[in-house]
Amino acid sequence: MKTIELPCFDIVIQVDEEHPGGGSISSLSLKEPCPVCQRVGRDYNAAINGIEALVLAHACAGVDVESPEYIEGIETVVDKILNDAS
Repeated sequence: MKTIELPCFDIVIQVDEEHPGGGSISSLSLKEPCPVCQRVGRDYNAAINGIEALVLAHACAGVDVESPEYIEGIETVVDKILNDAS
């Protein structure tokens, strides 16, 4: 198991190197019970679940999710989701 800790939103990815496509992701500062999540509700959490799924899929496929450009993309999409939800 390979662990990737991203420098945004407490994102931690576990990639199962023995089983292609296997792994898990968590983003503790983006999920309930954080104050932002409670404010914007279920639609926000659904959008974050989609972002997590995409980031995990990219990591499992070998995309460099630790690159500054990728991190910036995550931050940008989360900001967009927050703006749309508020």
